[in-house]
Amino acid sequence: MASLYLIPTTLGDNNFSRVLPQHTLDVLRSVKYLIVENVRTTRRYLKAVDKDIDIDGLTFYTLNRHTDPAVIASYLSPLAQGEDMAVISEAGCPAIADPGADVVAIAQQKGIKVVPLVGPSSILLALMASGFNGQSFAFNGYLPIDNVQRQKAIKHFENRARTEQQSQIFIETPYRNNALRDAMLTTLAPQTRLAIATDITLPTESISAKTVMQWRKGQMEDINHRPSIFIIY
Repeated sequence: MASLYLIPTTLGDNNFSRVLPQHTLDVLRSVKYLIVENVRTTRRYLKAVDKDIDIDGLTFYTLNRHTDPAVIASYLSPLAQGEDMAVISEAGCPAIADPGADVVAIAQQKGIKVVPLVGPSSILLALMASGFNGQSFAFNGYLPIDNVQRQKAIKHFENRARTEQQSQIFIETPYRNNALRDAMLTTLAPQTRLAIATDITLPTESISAKTVMQWRKGQMEDINHRPSIFIIY
């Protein structure tokens, strides 16, 4: 039976040997049909993995926020012919904060074998390094951009963290990282703990977990345009 492989990618520079097991790389080299967010960056990524991969011999299907939902199911047609396929994210794990979840849902409905492969997840790596509750946590994605709505949301999730003893995890568009951090430090109570993990697995990696009061007293690093995870506890 053909399988739909979920293939993680690196979180920044191409440090394959550090973050991707050999089996994951072997599958990446073997699959000829790929569902990806961006064909250009995926082609570049594959060449970095192995310059001998025949890029022109591969078939790419684009799945992003512009894709018509009505065509997604047709992407899986090679599986019916016995051909393995892969879903590849732009960074990290497919189907986690990623449009790949849509095609995986269809595959599950059709009884197709779905095989998740090992690779880095910035969400889990940040939680691991935070020292916050790893038994009860929630990934909440993006907070509102509007200042009033964002402040209200921060307070809401801070209350959940306090009353449920649950780690609350967020991401942001990288060029708004500084703004989100500043909003959290302005809105959260001094004793609330905040972890910020930036450039995970990269040479510039920075992961710190402090109370809001400690953050306010320290020097702020510029984290704009650097992939970051924020956790309230």
